[in-house]
Amino acid sequence: MKHKILVATTNPGKAAELQAMLDLDVKWLTLADFPNVPEVKEDGTTFSENARKKAVGYAKATGLWTIADDSGLVIDALDGAPGVESARFSGVKSPDRTLIDHKNIAKVLELLKGVPSDKRTARFVCSLCLANPDEILIETQGTLEGLITDKEIGNNGFGYDPVFFVPNQNKTVAQLNREEKNAISHRGNAIRKLKPQLAQLLKDSEVECDKTSKN
Repeated sequence: MKHKILVATTNPGKAAELQAMLDLDVKWLTLADFPNVPEVKEDGTTFSENARKKAVGYAKATGLWTIADDSGLVIDALDGAPGVESARFSGVKSPDRTLIDHKNIAKVLELLKGVPSDKRTARFVCSLCLANPDEILIETQGTLEGLITDKEIGNNGFGYDPVFFVPNQNKTVAQLNREEKNAISHRGNAIRKLKPQLAQLLKDSEVECDKTSKN
């Protein structure tokens, strides 16, 4: 019987990306499978804290191993903003995610107006946490370094991708295809660190189950 793991998101794209990159023999579930589970508030002060809160909260609520992430943009010239507020930086509330993305980008570009290109250093950060109902099992973090452009460039991706320039690619993230993005992204880097540790945990869990069934 396959091990069940909950991916703590209602975003099917994010869930599919994580499942594809982990590529493990697991029955994956998302929060869409648990419509009555209360939302865990992301009110931590760091990406790691939010990922931990979500993983532990949803693991306790469902009884399942749970993977949660928190990610965002950190800009040096803005003292680390937007940081954990990345998704809601502009304060705009709308069901239209694209509108929110453009408003968030507009606020960042306005705040950086007049800042020279070499001072527009930034990084995407992703913290991942795997927990069961009793404890945290794995925590990883991935980053992607870059510079903030002065206008949107590219039509792929989402969030701040159109203004995040990656020097060694000579492109913004929004100009990369999915394979190129996954190869260097903050989330991809965090997932690659998680995969071997999760594979070992699953292997150990199977061995434990075999021992129990034989006793």
